[in-house]
Amino acid sequence: MVLLCLLLALIIGFSEPRSFTIDYQNNCFLKDGQPFRYISGGMHYFRVPEFYWEDRLKKIKAAGLNAIQTYVAWNVHEPTQGKYVFEGMYDVESFIKLAKEQGLLVIVRAGPYICAEWEFGGFPAWLLKNKSIILRSSKDENYLGAVDSWLSVLLPKLKPLLYENGGPIISVQVENEYGSYFTCDSSYMEHLKNSFRKYLGNNVILFTTDGYSDKMLQCGGIPELYRTVDFGAGDPTEPFKQQRKFQQKGPLVNSEYYTGWLDHWGSPHQRRNATTIASYLDRILAMNASVNMYMFEGGTNFGFMNGANSANKHLLPVPTSYDYDAPLDESGNYTAKYFEIRKVVCKYTKAPPGPLPTPIPKLSFGKIKIDKLMSLYSMLAALYPGGPLSTSQYPKTMEEIGQNYGFLMYRTFLTAVDGRKLTINGLRDRAVVLIDEKVQGRLDRNNNTNSIIVDRGSVLDILVENQGRINYGPLNDPKGIVGNVTLDGKTLQNWGMFPITFDEKQLTILSNLDGYYDDETDPPLLARATFQASSNTADTFLGVDNWSKGQAWLNGHNLGRYWPAVGPQKTLFIPSKYLESLPNNNTLILFEIDESPCKSLASCFVDLTDKQNIG
Repeated sequence: MVLLCLLLALIIGFSEPRSFTIDYQNNCFLKDGQPFRYISGGMHYFRVPEFYWEDRLKKIKAAGLNAIQTYVAWNVHEPTQGKYVFEGMYDVESFIKLAKEQGLLVIVRAGPYICAEWEFGGFPAWLLKNKSIILRSSKDENYLGAVDSWLSVLLPKLKPLLYENGGPIISVQVENEYGSYFTCDSSYMEHLKNSFRKYLGNNVILFTTDGYSDKMLQCGGIPELYRTVDFGAGDPTEPFKQQRKFQQKGPLVNSEYYTGWLDHWGSPHQRRNATTIASYLDRILAMNASVNMYMFEGGTNFGFMNGANSANKHLLPVPTSYDYDAPLDESGNYTAKYFEIRKVVCKYTKAPPGPLPTPIPKLSFGKIKIDKLMSLYSMLAALYPGGPLSTSQYPKTMEEIGQNYGFLMYRTFLTAVDGRKLTINGLRDRAVVLIDEKVQGRLDRNNNTNSIIVDRGSVLDILVENQGRINYGPLNDPKGIVGNVTLDGKTLQNWGMFPITFDEKQLTILSNLDGYYDDETDPPLLARATFQASSNTADTFLGVDNWSKGQAWLNGHNLGRYWPAVGPQKTLFIPSKYLESLPNNNTLILFEIDESPCKSLASCFVDLTDKQNIG
């Protein structure tokens, strides 16, 4: 009889459904019916190469945390409307499953908008092909249709991974900091809530995150979504008091406790004191609040994926590094902040037994000589031997011609009597102006002038760089030239357009060209170096101190933008597996648009160093 009772108890125990809920009466979460508080760290799968996910998750777990939080970046999953990518670095399902294997719960911030200092706040660029689109609003059926289509693909992938279904996902955020956006449209939030419930069911916790002002919390949420707040180091009493004003019952939650801060090109690298961050984290945890540290591992804005902020009509692009002065640095190294935070967390939870995961080694390969240079016009001839991809009477934006990222060359032909004052109305974002293949100067949307004096000539070329779409605030930020171009007040017409995207096809063409070395080649130019690497088991950093502004690729991997001329970042992170070990060749390509060091062979090099330099 005793054995029968034990057997029945075991059967009942095994059949008990998993649940993660809110106990409004006792102001806490319940995990399988027991009070629970999460201590989470932010990490974005799309900012960390997939072969390093396990390393970073182990280190987060070793700090005593019991959960991770990630955004979902719509733009990397649907780069072309209706065509989806969920492989490699963008395999969000595998990332979530791996987190479970490491014993971590998962909080998913599913968007569709995420901010995150990510390109266009996570929106796909093709949304802007419709010039009149109203983003983040129920007033635009085309926008809602695109969102609905995306959610119908994403959310069914998340459902089997919900906690109640045996997965690690305990809650899902709807939209992001919506209270900061001008539309303030509760019907939009209702629409999203209904979509999330349709695909995820009625049990999973759906929540919102906003700053703790009245307006933000009022506009950012609706009663059916659990309201949480975000704030950095400082007395947590007032922010949580504001949360209580709009969320009278339930657990206190800081969904973004800032461990550091974001950088902009041309400004100093942001740092936050480790002791201060740990001290205020202690105060949050002492209030029995749940918290997510943003970021715990910042990672990298590889490719063209950095976002941009705007202030006083100026564009403030975010660098390639998203180090964020986080407890784990851009390359996954422990920092002093990691250990300060770990001490505090372990006052409230038990740290996993055993030693900390071993840091990944860093290796210096020394100076790498540039062996080939190619002019902008040789590049253009190779990519577009038949002439421009498209033509129009007036300049079209990148989005209008189906281009998402990179550079766009505009060309028109001049007459002998055309003037000399060139004006570009609506430059987005930065341009190199050339007459008959000679650089006349550069213009920036942040300049006090949109005009330049040019030589008389026959062919006008304007190479425009997209420096990253705005991720927070006024999001409608199409790229290229969004107005007209005039010469002494006369509107220029009949434009040809050459998209320089550096996609896989274009990189293959450019990598296979013989090219040449020419001391007379001035930027914009393509520089190539081939070299042997003694190992691909250690990370390294691309040092570009002697270069000015451009983009770098290694073995087809887009390492991101460099701009040491303004800083703060002067190295680009190279994960170990981006290198090819002996006997294979490594091919490094730089597209330099401002100032080359290659007037002298002795100065025409890059450096592969074991030291990160982000300012």
